[in-house]
Amino acid sequence: MPEITAALVKELRDATGIAMLKCKKALDSAEGDLEKAREILRKSGEADAAKRAERTAGEGVVAVKISDDGKKGVALQLFCETDFVAQNSEFVALADELAAEAFENSDLAKSSEEKIRAAIQKNGENIKLGEIKIIAGESVAGYSHSNKKIGVLVAGTGAAEILSDIAMQIAAMNPSVIAPEEVSDDEVAKEGEIQKEILAKEGKPAEMLDKILEGKLRKFRDGKSLTKQSFVKDSSKTVEQFLAENSAKVEKFERLAI
Repeated sequence: MPEITAALVKELRDATGIAMLKCKKALDSAEGDLEKAREILRKSGEADAAKRAERTAGEGVVAVKISDDGKKGVALQLFCETDFVAQNSEFVALADELAAEAFENSDLAKSSEEKIRAAIQKNGENIKLGEIKIIAGESVAGYSHSNKKIGVLVAGTGAAEILSDIAMQIAAMNPSVIAPEEVSDDEVAKEGEIQKEILAKEGKPAEMLDKILEGKLRKFRDGKSLTKQSFVKDSSKTVEQFLAENSAKVEKFERLAI
């Protein structure tokens, strides 16, 4: 029986895309015969799963999980190839299960490999874990859109139902920051250059340019900030006003989408 070297295991790994440990076991069973080991992996479905992992996964779901004490939240993306699989209850359940595990597992990508590989074999599609967001705070709320294509986490102070409304706001309106002053100077500078060119082409009087530009950049900052948006459940007020009325504050948010 030929020696099963690390180089031989790596050769099988490179050829199949399957985990090193599984390749080592297949080579042990095949007594070091590379082709027989590949056949063993094919019969077990491992090789097919590895091939599927090369295909594009552009569909999927976002799972959102809040801890029982309401002080921590997890959101993650689980990708697949088709919306048909994304709507499958078992696929959604897998995403929810992984989100729950993320509370305690600092290396979910590694620990979830076996579950994801099993899901690949069962569904016949490439399935992969995407981004994982975890936030904590005095109060944490989440929102998952009905089609599970968007998920939001919000940490702050105030009643959980108020922060849940804000999570829905973020899902719908996609702000990039909480307050206008958080928009980066680089972003504002780039927008300023664009607006200067536009104003120059419009032939605005030179003495009015600075004031017009100031207004446009203020609007630019406001448009990117959560607090200055019109509240989606009552457009007569801003998010800032809604929060103040309910003695609530947003300290951090995360938004994931498919």
